[in-house]
Amino acid sequence: MFVSAFTFCRNLVRMDYPFLESIRSVLPLVDEFIVVVGDSEDKTLEQIQAIKDPRIKIIETVWDMTLKKDGLIYAQQTNIALEACNPSGDWAFYIQGDEVLHEKDLPGIRTSMEKYKDNRSVLGLMMRYYHFVGDYWSLDPWAYRRALRIVRPWKVVRSVGDAVGFARTSDNLYIGKKEKDLWRFAEGRVYHYGWVKDPKLLREKVFNQVQWYWEGTPNERDQKTLSLEEYMPENYPFLKKFKGTHPEVMAKRVSDFPKMPERRSRWLNPDFYRYVLRHGFKG
Repeated sequence: MFVSAFTFCRNLVRMDYPFLESIRSVLPLVDEFIVVVGDSEDKTLEQIQAIKDPRIKIIETVWDMTLKKDGLIYAQQTNIALEACNPSGDWAFYIQGDEVLHEKDLPGIRTSMEKYKDNRSVLGLMMRYYHFVGDYWSLDPWAYRRALRIVRPWKVVRSVGDAVGFARTSDNLYIGKKEKDLWRFAEGRVYHYGWVKDPKLLREKVFNQVQWYWEGTPNERDQKTLSLEEYMPENYPFLKKFKGTHPEVMAKRVSDFPKMPERRSRWLNPDFYRYVLRHGFKG
């Protein structure tokens, strides 16, 4: 079984993304790793080059400013990486720069890929998620629960929208949770750390989203966020407590991260119940 991995990145050092940990967590599963590096203003490219793994193949790009809307640049960069994967391979593993795999899940992920390798009607494998917000001990159960992360290489699927998911190339059918004949679940989870940052960087993350989704024009909610020096998501005080372990590659980041003030149980927080009434109980 030949497995590729692919990702894109730009200015991830400045935004303190765990992109090096992300790459290293996937390397044990793959035969090649395509990394598309945009025109960064920090040391993102140099740090990826410093990994010095022969499986890593770097493609340098310049981001197209005409795609500065709805996150379309993310899908465009993702497709550059996907198209560079070995067309004769069996699977291509998509990972974003804030997503990490746990070493305990790697055998199960490989078993899942082996199981469906020869079933060509299966275009991809969905992975379940842990979404960490604010710190490494708080999970957001209301965030999306699954995403297609293992796909067929070469012209079978393509990244769409803001690169959260994929569509079938032949008819542009989005491969979502209802298209169950086109995908299966893979074992294991993706550990998503995009919202674990210093509150000042979380505010800059919102600023970047405004730039690449709304062409620099914030809505009322984002305007309020950008008026602050620091930002913490509104549901942080009553997120679900994480009681598991983090991937080994994240050990230093987890140990170095400042301990947040103790919060009272979410079950004793009236705001939790108000949120559940609006958004439902998700866990």
